[in-house]
Amino acid sequence: MKTFISPNGVRKFTSGKVLPTETITVNDFIPSVEKFKGSITNNNDNTQLSFELNRDDIIYGLGQNVRGINKRGHIYEAFCSDDPNHTPDKKSLYGAHNFFIVHGAINWGMYIDFPGKITYDVGFTNSNLLDILIEGVDFDIYYFEGTLKEIVNQFRTLIGQSYVPPKWAFGYQQCRWSYEDQSKVNAIADGFEAHDIPVDAIYLDIDYMEDYKDFTVSEARFPDFQALINTLKEKDIKLVPIIDAGVKIEKDYSVYEDGVKHNYFCNDNQGKPFVAAVWPGKVHFPDVLNKEVREWFGNQYHAFLEMGIEGFWNDMNEPAIFYSEDGLKDAIEFVKNQEGKNLDINTFFALKDSILNISNSNKDYKSMYHRMTTEDGELLVNHYDVHNLYGYNITRAADEGFKRFDDNKRFFMLTRASHIGMAKHSGIWTGDNHSWWEHLKLNIQMMPSLGMAGFLYAGADTGGFGFNASAELVVRWLEFSMFTPLLRNHSAMGTRVQEPWQFDDETTKHLRDIIRMRYALVPYLYSEFMKANINGNLLFSPLSFAFEDEQSKRVEDQLLLGDEIMLTPVYEQNAKGRYVYLPEDMVMYLIKSYEDLESKPFELLHKGYHHIELDTHETAVFIRKNKLLVLTKPHNRVSQLNNDELVVIGFVESAAEYNLYNDDGSSFDFRDGKFTKTNFKVVKEQSNYSVSVDTNDYSVSAVTFYLIDDLGDCQVVKQGIVQDKPKLV
Repeated sequence: MKTFISPNGVRKFTSGKVLPTETITVNDFIPSVEKFKGSITNNNDNTQLSFELNRDDIIYGLGQNVRGINKRGHIYEAFCSDDPNHTPDKKSLYGAHNFFIVHGAINWGMYIDFPGKITYDVGFTNSNLLDILIEGVDFDIYYFEGTLKEIVNQFRTLIGQSYVPPKWAFGYQQCRWSYEDQSKVNAIADGFEAHDIPVDAIYLDIDYMEDYKDFTVSEARFPDFQALINTLKEKDIKLVPIIDAGVKIEKDYSVYEDGVKHNYFCNDNQGKPFVAAVWPGKVHFPDVLNKEVREWFGNQYHAFLEMGIEGFWNDMNEPAIFYSEDGLKDAIEFVKNQEGKNLDINTFFALKDSILNISNSNKDYKSMYHRMTTEDGELLVNHYDVHNLYGYNITRAADEGFKRFDDNKRFFMLTRASHIGMAKHSGIWTGDNHSWWEHLKLNIQMMPSLGMAGFLYAGADTGGFGFNASAELVVRWLEFSMFTPLLRNHSAMGTRVQEPWQFDDETTKHLRDIIRMRYALVPYLYSEFMKANINGNLLFSPLSFAFEDEQSKRVEDQLLLGDEIMLTPVYEQNAKGRYVYLPEDMVMYLIKSYEDLESKPFELLHKGYHHIELDTHETAVFIRKNKLLVLTKPHNRVSQLNNDELVVIGFVESAAEYNLYNDDGSSFDFRDGKFTKTNFKVVKEQSNYSVSVDTNDYSVSAVTFYLIDDLGDCQVVKQGIVQDKPKLV
């Protein structure tokens, strides 16, 4: 292996000739003689890495995957998989995120830059070993040491800044498979207005298309698509259509015809376009690992952009395969051969497997080929060997197409399949989850590891996509999702509808209050999101990233959001409270509604364990010592929010300070330093507070401080803002 080192001490180990994933954006490494810190062996074109684990070592990371925050004790695979059953036995979901941290006596982290399958045996076969099997011999390994925060920062610096959506994407978003026609979409928009519930986006699932063909609209179901876009725009609601990976094979369908004419699709081993099937039946897959094809596919989005569409979600881009021609032929032949036979247990299960295993088969993935663009020109590669790059590059194609359309406008992009390199092109949702309490908990536990992989704009299908959600589950899930950057309610065809007004009146009120509270939180959430992105930090962190006591390392159901607050969601059915662990004294802000602030719903709780009572409509947020939380008055659209009347809640023992970041929310001008900053300072002197607000945001006119001291007493201080002060640098 060749060894390199960067100026800040990151080690790089190169094996063989590495296929370019284009994940790493920094290349300041120089040759080094340092040896690899683990055992490494090659066997039959595979590579085995092995590392000893101490008994108390904790393993963080691996991005989008099942189980807890600590990944120890299971086998995981990095292989993008279309699997909606996110049960604890699964080894992989939709993302391949090969970054992890070992937290122990010495903290170290690793990123394996490799486009194919990797298996992580994290103390499962041998509890004292971390064994990693790379299905290849050509890869880069990046090795990090330092504190937990330093390791994340080093890695995030290497991969560059993450995707930044338009600010409206921090609003509430409503989706279902499907809002099947134009009248239904208008009815959903009217429902939010009639019930006075905030919303910023409504999604279109596959039924808006003509026969499930990408970049088409059904004239029967959406007779005037432009009018629908315009009507929603007048209400300041964005329409977000879905785009799938498979292009339908159909004569006179322009995307198909053009793709075949220019050889833009993945081929089979005979050099012909590979045939698979998804929603529309038989399809071809765009060969987006080829630069020319990426440009062609990205330009397909322009017709929708010209109509006023400002966001999309890419789905089925692992790519998902229902069946291939060869796979279907083999399955049918096997089934026919069993006709009239006396099937024993082995034959019966083989019969079932012949159908159940027809989708997303490795045999099909190994039958596809790409003309991958590299520095050496086009390289013919088997899809299986670069499988994890497909969803990444189809979304990259879209993002690059957006920038050709308007290079200084942020468009909304959400995707299912992902690789770490995609973090700079799109946000992600956690896939087709279910309306299970276990999936609410999984959502909570997944957020830190997604951030470690660079995916700051992330969230789950609130309420669950599959099966039927109870009112209580939707409320409790929304109480957590009001803090995640992506807040989308999404449900599947045939399940109970989940729009906020589809439950009883009491539940509708709770959901309205929670969504309004989300809008009150947008300035803080957006500020923390942007600072985490610019500085290469986490938005959601395990407690151990801030506290060094042993108990903080073991907490799996509480998260730090930014530096200011700790979240303790309720994730169990019929629970009227929960136990929480406080690593230090904190103030509990018991949220019922934004308007409830006047009742001063704050309580000082001391370090240690507490059982807190939480009715279904109550959310507990813990404010850390000498920290400030900023809110604004909620409105029904993000664009209507302003900073004229801000609220600051603080637990101030001595002094506290917070810088609120803001920008225009739509352009990339923030990269040139064009943003505003409002600095809040609070100093406690005996039993009195002195407050100051310094800002270059001239919309700020008044701030109300709710300040709680170390005795639990709350004082309210109102501060008017003088607008003719010098601007901040």
